[in-house]
Amino acid sequence: MKKLMVIAGPCVIESEEMVMQIAKQMKEICDRLDVEYYFKASFDKANRTSISSFRGPGIEEGIKILKKVKDTYALKIVTDIHEPWQAEVVSDVVDIIQIPAFLCRQTDLLVAAAHTGKIINVKKAQFLAPWDMKNVVTKIEESGNRNIMLCERGTSFGYNTLVVDMTGMQEMKKFGYPVVFDATHSVQKPGGRGNATGGNREYVEPLAKAAIAAGADALFFEVHPDPDNALSDGPNMVYLNEFEDMMKRILKVYEAVR
Repeated sequence: MKKLMVIAGPCVIESEEMVMQIAKQMKEICDRLDVEYYFKASFDKANRTSISSFRGPGIEEGIKILKKVKDTYALKIVTDIHEPWQAEVVSDVVDIIQIPAFLCRQTDLLVAAAHTGKIINVKKAQFLAPWDMKNVVTKIEESGNRNIMLCERGTSFGYNTLVVDMTGMQEMKKFGYPVVFDATHSVQKPGGRGNATGGNREYVEPLAKAAIAAGADALFFEVHPDPDNALSDGPNMVYLNEFEDMMKRILKVYEAVR
């Protein structure tokens, strides 16, 4: 049976020390679970709710830290970009370039990412139907890159609420590329705290299990040693010390349906 692919890490690089701690523990956990692991962290969170919210160390320092993770633990790296010029800068270090949901229709960003030749993981916007991602796929393909992954991360359902349509993953799989389910962003409550995003992490595990049963090829999680005091996305992140037991239960579903 093919190994389950897992993309996971902190929402944002809070410090080099924390990133290295999380990467070390996640590598150990994923080695024990025998899953294909990619470490993910953002160097900049450009779409925070408040202008005063923590954004990260920036691209120069952030890439240095991600390179240290890669070199120290021999891990594959994922990070997101927000502007076309960032694609080439990150391409020397990362294995997957991630396109944020709000930016998934930005042609110049998609083209720049495609030209790196890296795997491109595009998050489906909260406002798009799954079949509308065909146009996103075409932009990347016509830019000479067929290393594509599509990511489900919930759909807007009224104010401050997301809902997950599990049939959407099957719709996106029709394009012929792997589909990732983002289990932690799917439980967000965008802007739900007024000046910050809320969330409900208790639904992460059941949604991840449902996504695997519905045909997801990979899972995405944000993990943190202390989510309640994290500098970004705390309410929907998984406790690092609970991740392994949660994944053992999810893997039972994966084994059953595969």
